[in-house]
Amino acid sequence: MPRMGKGVVGNFREEPLKGKPVSASASEMAEVVLPAQTNALGKLLGGHVMHLVDIVAAMAASRHANSYMVTASVDYIDFRNPVSLGEIVLLKSHVNRVFHTSLEIGVDVYSEDILTGARKHTTSAFVTFVAIDEHTRKPKPVPPLIVKTAEEKRRWKAAAKRRDIRLAHRLNEKRDGAHKER
Repeated sequence: MPRMGKGVVGNFREEPLKGKPVSASASEMAEVVLPAQTNALGKLLGGHVMHLVDIVAAMAASRHANSYMVTASVDYIDFRNPVSLGEIVLLKSHVNRVFHTSLEIGVDVYSEDILTGARKHTTSAFVTFVAIDEHTRKPKPVPPLIVKTAEEKRRWKAAAKRRDIRLAHRLNEKRDGAHKER
């Protein structure tokens, strides 16, 4: 029987999901920036950075939930510095907070100079995913997050604020009919 949280299904009582620490699902990926991924100035395309952000965020989300995940929203992405042709682009992701069927992933992107090893923080993003049951293809509960460090606790609190803003924005769009204008 799939783990789905505490409750009664049929004649079976399901156990609550066991929490996981942030470190259990933290993910990294890296690749060299090649000419086909750059603009006319030799800088990594922003759309390619967003693609990589979605991939590394999905890795952390899937590892935490042990589930298929779908991207629900990108609340924020900030391009601070460019990544140049020939540099290594390094992405790091971690779970910031778990809600019921969704979770927020924080992603930081760095450029690394191959010759000097110098790193620059280039991009930050927050991506929300929803866990999908492998059989029903419906949203399913996600294991709780165990936060230990002061930094993890800070990110956990900030994620709740971002979620409140996102949900309020969605409610306002619904109320105002703004979603019909797109």
